[in-house]
Amino acid sequence: MLNIVLFGPPGAGKGTQSNKLVETFGLVHLSTGDIFRYNIKNQTELGKLAQSYIDKGNLVPDEVTINMLQAEVEKYPEAKGFIFDGFPRTTNQAIALDKFLEAKGTSISVMLALEVNEEELMKRLLLRGQESGRPDDTDENVIRNRIKVYNEQTAVAARYYEAQGKYHAINGIGSIDEIFNRLSSVIVEKSR
Repeated sequence: MLNIVLFGPPGAGKGTQSNKLVETFGLVHLSTGDIFRYNIKNQTELGKLAQSYIDKGNLVPDEVTINMLQAEVEKYPEAKGFIFDGFPRTTNQAIALDKFLEAKGTSISVMLALEVNEEELMKRLLLRGQESGRPDDTDENVIRNRIKVYNEQTAVAARYYEAQGKYHAINGIGSIDEIFNRLSSVIVEKSR
């Protein structure tokens, strides 16, 4: 089973690249952002709780995120593998994911980290906010806080995978196809 953690700050292109990876490698894409947005839109209890954190640009607590993600994985018992997009965001989440996958007889194959500078992220997110109407992408202060939270709290989770020899930094600047080719070459190498 091929299990990929796709990592990067808000606006790095995780969703765009995940779509291409799903098509090419036949994986199930699990985006915590999409799952949260679905729950928020449908006013579930999880959605209301998540919204209260997201509105401030903060992370949703580990326990809520982990339980939600495990439920999503269980929906796909025949999957060839998963792309975890936006998860794990903390070392505790990474440890919990490893334990959960181990109980299912599998593990994370590779962590791919899209690296994009802050100026480019700001430009991408403001444009996405205009096009999508996502409120978290229209306010520069919220965007800056999200990037700050990523750098201070989330980026440290990469060290967990680095210690396991699974971390690969990928240049996230360039055309969609150029970035995809960079990602694919690492995946093909890791799946040999």
